[in-house]
Amino acid sequence: MSSTTFKALVVRECPDGSYQRLIEKREVDQLPAGDILVRVRYSSLNYKDALSAAGNRGVTRRYPHTPGIDAAGRVIQSGDNRFRNGDEVLVCGYDLGMNTPGGFGEYIRVPADWVMHIPPGLDLLRCMQIGTAGFTAGQCLMALISSGVRPENGPILVSGATGGVGSFAVALLHRLGFAVTAVTGKKEAHPFLQELGATDFLDRTQATVGADKMLLRERWAGAIDTVGGQILATTIKSTRYGGTVACCGNAMAAELDLNVYPFILRGVRLQGIDSAQCPMAKRTQIWEHLADDWNVPGLDAISRTVSLEEVEACIDLMLAGKNTGRIVIDLGDET
Repeated sequence: MSSTTFKALVVRECPDGSYQRLIEKREVDQLPAGDILVRVRYSSLNYKDALSAAGNRGVTRRYPHTPGIDAAGRVIQSGDNRFRNGDEVLVCGYDLGMNTPGGFGEYIRVPADWVMHIPPGLDLLRCMQIGTAGFTAGQCLMALISSGVRPENGPILVSGATGGVGSFAVALLHRLGFAVTAVTGKKEAHPFLQELGATDFLDRTQATVGADKMLLRERWAGAIDTVGGQILATTIKSTRYGGTVACCGNAMAAELDLNVYPFILRGVRLQGIDSAQCPMAKRTQIWEHLADDWNVPGLDAISRTVSLEEVEACIDLMLAGKNTGRIVIDLGDET
């Protein structure tokens, strides 16, 4: 195809070391080499995107850059026989939106091994209502189930429950019959979380009571932790014998002040969750679950859709810890 102009959010480093986010016109020819060119229809905003948009060099090494670790759209050009022009596809994770121009632009070009067909039962919008956040929640759920955690074993604790991963995890666990206790510092969000399926709540102070102790009373059959730090440490000390804690975030802290007793006296498992490099076979399996038996009803209650021009304010809200649920970005139809 001849070079096409398209719209993208571009983050640029300023001479004073700050970062500026602008909607700019780019050329398809400026995209990196790759097997598959996709016209992005929807993307979504994740915490990693907000960090990249703020100039976090731990996420993005080089600027100017277009964030967006999620993209759903239609194949425009394919150099791989697994995909044909017009196929509806999904790209989440790998290096997309980190150091490869991401879904906050109307076009992406990526290796074929990063691309998967939309699973039956999902469409482009619903895929981005789920996005990396929902996929990560699905990975956490699989870690719990694979280690033998069942609804009859007791409640599951979800920290950072109003965020993208947390809110989806609450809804997903409820969908599968688990009792969910949500940790949030936003008391005003309790009705929102109750609608998703949370039956009990802890604030951040309650979630760290006894953090200085070696072990705590057994409470949780398992947990999905999105924040790290002291909340994660206290959760592990409170997990029941044989339980599993899935850890996928560090919004509170990256450090973990902990002793070995939960592991050697209670057999607690701490399972790390990485969505970016998840192998395609496992990735496909989880997405197929999300399209079928893990299909969460009422995703409109978890997500809201904004335009590319509205993303700037959403990024600031997320960085301030004031966002609730999922943010889907509508990049419009191909023109």
